[in-house]
Amino acid sequence: MKKILVLTICVWFSIGPGSGLAEAQLQTPAFYEAASKLRPEGALGQIVGRESIPTPVAGAQAWRIAYISSDVSGRKTIVTGLVVAPVGLAPAGGRPIMAWAHGTTGTAENCGPSQVLNPAQGLNEYFLMDGDSWTDYGLPNVEAFIQEGYVVVGTDYQGLGGGGRHQYAVAATQARDVIDSIRAASSMKASGAGNKAIIYGWSQGGGATIAAASLPDYIARQGTASDNILLLGFVALAPFDTAALAAGTPPDQSGSEKLMAELTAKFSDNVFNFTHFAMNMWGTQAAFPDLSLNDLFTDDGTKAVDRVFSNKCMHAAADTLNYAYSSEYKTLLNPQPKNTLAWTGALVRSSVVPVKPVAPVVIYWGTKDTVMPPVMGKLYQVQMCKLGGNVERIQLAGEQTHFSTPLAAAPLYLTWVKDRVAGRPLTNGCPAN
Repeated sequence: MKKILVLTICVWFSIGPGSGLAEAQLQTPAFYEAASKLRPEGALGQIVGRESIPTPVAGAQAWRIAYISSDVSGRKTIVTGLVVAPVGLAPAGGRPIMAWAHGTTGTAENCGPSQVLNPAQGLNEYFLMDGDSWTDYGLPNVEAFIQEGYVVVGTDYQGLGGGGRHQYAVAATQARDVIDSIRAASSMKASGAGNKAIIYGWSQGGGATIAAASLPDYIARQGTASDNILLLGFVALAPFDTAALAAGTPPDQSGSEKLMAELTAKFSDNVFNFTHFAMNMWGTQAAFPDLSLNDLFTDDGTKAVDRVFSNKCMHAAADTLNYAYSSEYKTLLNPQPKNTLAWTGALVRSSVVPVKPVAPVVIYWGTKDTVMPPVMGKLYQVQMCKLGGNVERIQLAGEQTHFSTPLAAAPLYLTWVKDRVAGRPLTNGCPAN
């Protein structure tokens, strides 16, 4: 395998009869091409591909990795990602691990954050003024974590670099991808990582973070690439939790129709949010292939969303739907969705299971978040506190949006993380009754 290979572009010109146009094709970088052809045979967290890459982070070294994980139904997958570690000898017991669960980047094979030209750096957001890419990428506060002597690992999630169809917003799958990324980093002698870890994630990754907190059996699995990993805490930035929204809904036909109607209305108020919603349904069907997209979308809608989400990342997909349908994007939906009971069952199974978190959870949220309704985090807190969990919700100062949340929360969770690593006591964050 080549040591460093960032991007290869091949262009073919086809000037055949009736063509008259140049046809360009973007070739998959060699690392991901190789990863997508691997069979997921081996232990969970086992690294099956690795290459060194540059990083601008002082005192750090970085790698792309491909490793084995599994999805919500137990099917093994190949997942790609990044590992960034301090240079030099690790302390006895190894370095703590920070496992990043990224927010929405899209559903196509080329949407993994590790695939950008210089991925091993701090978080770079598309919407913010300093954004310099077509997508969000990077590892929040990686510089600070490296200075503290931590290893940082960032999964791409299955389907975003390692082959297969991405199960977008299936938090139960992405949670497993994050847990197995910890096993992968811990198994790397070059990283100096130990077995203690904290998961932090935003948006889609916030959902993965709280889903991971309630998977004690998966965390305790033996026969992995690195057994006995110890989760010290979970930092969720603007997380989503479909199961919490559905908790009070009767599990019958009328209840399922009501929930699907509410979800559709809540997440279809504009074409950008509709893109998230349609991607969620597309990803859910990828996880549960017995479902049919025609249950929720018209024939034309099914063809459109499958074509767009198979080939485009988040912002390009939203732009395409806006260009093609403008204010008529809701015409892609079936007026009367079918098979709603099966769909709502799949959505709940895809989300957070009602099990006490294995370690403390802290949620950061902004009052102006119109992408991920903060009520989801509130409902999650209520549910998990009743189960005996330690869940704190912190409202960020000012009027923070979904996209300003990571930067606004950073000074707060950096201290929280250091305290968990140091083993300092933590008061219960659950509201008093």
